Amino acid sequence: MTTTGTGDVHDLMAPDLVADPYAGYGRLREQGPVVGISLLGTPPALLVTRQDEVRAVLTDPRFVTDPELVGGENMRDRMLAQMNITEDLLPYMSRNILTTDGADHTRLRKLVSRAFTVRRVQTLRPRVEEITAALLDRIAEDGADGRPVDLVEAFGYPLPITVICELVGVGESDRAQWHEWGRVLTSMDPTRIPGVLRSAVDHVQELVAARRAEPADDLITALIDAQEDGDRLTDTEMVTMIFALVVAGHETTAHLISNGAYTLLTHPDQLAVLRAEPERWPQAVHELMRFRGPVQFTQFRYPTEDVEIGGVAVAAGTPLMAGLLPANHDPRAYDRPDELDVRRDTGRGEGHVGFGQGIHYCLGAALARQEGEVALRMLHERFPDLRLAIPAGDVTWTPRPGFSRVDELPVLI
Repeated sequence: MTTTGTGDVHDLMAPDLVADPYAGYGRLREQGPVVGISLLGTPPALLVTRQDEVRAVLTDPRFVTDPELVGGENMRDRMLAQMNITEDLLPYMSRNILTTDGADHTRLRKLVSRAFTVRRVQTLRPRVEEITAALLDRIAEDGADGRPVDLVEAFGYPLPITVICELVGVGESDRAQWHEWGRVLTSMDPTRIPGVLRSAVDHVQELVAARRAEPADDLITALIDAQEDGDRLTDTEMVTMIFALVVAGHETTAHLISNGAYTLLTHPDQLAVLRAEPERWPQAVHELMRFRGPVQFTQFRYPTEDVEIGGVAVAAGTPLMAGLLPANHDPRAYDRPDELDVRRDTGRGEGHVGFGQGIHYCLGAALARQEGEVALRMLHERFPDLRLAIPAGDVTWTPRPGFSRVDELPVLI
């Protein structure tokens, strides 16, 4: 058994790792199941790199997201300080459904989980298909006469932001603003994030006030009703819940769609399988999530007691992250892990950890899978000759640690 505190500390902002995360995180994974890392000037922490160990961390209740429960270094607040988040805005970023544990997490998740059940998501499918068809009509118009169309802006973003905003209760006139806010808030740009965060918080407070005055058939009204019926939901929690749902509900799904479109266009043999066997589309979305999922690693977690991870002793309170990207390409878990195979047998469950596992499993996973399936299937059915407008090697990926995102995806229809 080895102990933590030994070995190199790898900067997750290092240019080579950001530029080619698949090779970079692969090297880290093969160095060991647990490696030392730093991010945005934080003290050294740990990254769990292999499939079995990542699943264990995500499902073991001894690992929590709130450092106050273990007296550990608050890495989240350290990173927020690097983003110039002021004291009055900190509560809107530091504590939400993504960063709480135990009874608090259960209470918050219960308030919104009914909106994202598989049954509820199935009722949304006709609307998702309707939105998709309208976007494809616009792409057909914009791409007429051989003009290239950027699928990220024309398709990847508009579908999920429309769906989540309709579900939550954000008006159509405000959605372009949310798109820009989401882009900035995931940019790690300390010069812009504080101002955008303040604008977004003010906007959500206005939405809540409007729904208190005039209820509607949306999630904001449902949260207000729950609060007035006696469920413990503070005004700050109300804002952070809506804020987290809208940002998380469109950012990751947008890039599942865009990354998936790029991946299929660069793997024509796998696209041919789906054309011949369209019943495989749901399975293909899982494989695309494994192969080119948008999220590289989780938020920080902290063991509540001394633990062992893959033969490595980790002391209580040690900050660590679960590496979703390296785990999803772990040759110990997958045959030919660096090959796309839409016929891949996922076995039990999803066959990947792209949506996480355990109590913090992605709340909107069913909706994201459905949007990804509908979007990619209808895109390729509508445009059978769809192709990249530039060489595949010239497609740029957003250089952002923690995320794998196509920056622009120009195509010809």
